[in-house]
Amino acid sequence: MRWADAFRVGAHGLRARPLRAVLSAVGIAIGIAAMVSVVGISASSRELLDQKLDRLGTNLLTVAPGQSLFGDASQLPLSAETMIGAIGPVESLSATGMLTEAAVYRNDRVDPGRTNSIGVRAARLNLLDVVGGTIHSGRWLDPASEAYPTVVLGARTAERLGIAAADPDLQVWLGGQWFTVIGILDEIELAPELDTSALVGWPAAQSYLDFDAHATTVYTRAAETAVDDVRAVLGATAHPEHPDEVDVSRPSDALAAKNATDEAFTGLLLGLGAVALVVGGVGVANTMVISVLERRGEIGLRRSIGATRGDVRVQFLMESALLSLLGGAGGVALGAAVTAAYALSKDWPVAVPAWVLAGGFAATVLIGAVAGWYPAAKAARLSPTEALAVP
Repeated sequence: MRWADAFRVGAHGLRARPLRAVLSAVGIAIGIAAMVSVVGISASSRELLDQKLDRLGTNLLTVAPGQSLFGDASQLPLSAETMIGAIGPVESLSATGMLTEAAVYRNDRVDPGRTNSIGVRAARLNLLDVVGGTIHSGRWLDPASEAYPTVVLGARTAERLGIAAADPDLQVWLGGQWFTVIGILDEIELAPELDTSALVGWPAAQSYLDFDAHATTVYTRAAETAVDDVRAVLGATAHPEHPDEVDVSRPSDALAAKNATDEAFTGLLLGLGAVALVVGGVGVANTMVISVLERRGEIGLRRSIGATRGDVRVQFLMESALLSLLGGAGGVALGAAVTAAYALSKDWPVAVPAWVLAGGFAATVLIGAVAGWYPAAKAARLSPTEALAVP
């Protein structure tokens, strides 16, 4: 029997029982849709991460004091910024200094214990340029305001204090005195600690808040080709006497680690999708076995007028393959639609790898072959007399 004839005969077998065919194909479709959507959503998430890293850069390094040999808090020397800036591949740097004794409140009547986990930090004027931050409302510190009691709030700080926008008349109670809110930041992905901070000028922190001028975090941008080399010498450069008491980190590594966690979760979901696919394949096999039992008369008649065992085998294999491909096509379309809908709802780029679409169809062909082999072989073994003898 020619393949074109086998296709027509197999398609006719499905059209004769449309409801059963659709219900059997649904099992395959669910499994394929689950796998396509899981991989697609994961790929969209990775694409978003890649775009973020391209925009934010992976060359940001942070230097912070660690702990001494005896577990005491260490401190960066006053010369740390100057020393780091002298490293050849360092393109720019900025710093913040934590004010552990200061807290910020919406007004002077708030219970001092209700700090809302907001930190107060002194900030250099070029901080936003180095960390890639942007202003949501108002303005950033400048030479005219950094020496006065003015403050810029991180995104989450403003939210916790119930402040929606900067206002020249708006003040907060900070360190036991009033500071004017001149700006609110957008969230800063590479420096999330700034989101929960109130940032004041370096000179103002020294004048009004008894700041000792020691940086607690130095943000460094290095040449892309020399990031690892710079990272290797930052500790010894920032604190030559005790380089082991310096913590050096790369914020983009945290984003990459989060993505690795997402990939592990994706593997679990893919396993569940595979189980659904196997269940769908069992459903196809069950449908084909029942079809063979119901159509023994048809098989006997075809054998009696000249159809060979191979023709019968090909007929039922073709039906099984078409049934699986029907489910596969529906599953691929559904999975792609789910991926697109989810990605767009999160403002992510839509990314469905071509290999997962091709793999979905390949999986359906394999399932069709495996699920249809036994029923096809069973049908081919029926002799014409045995099949026609069935009442």
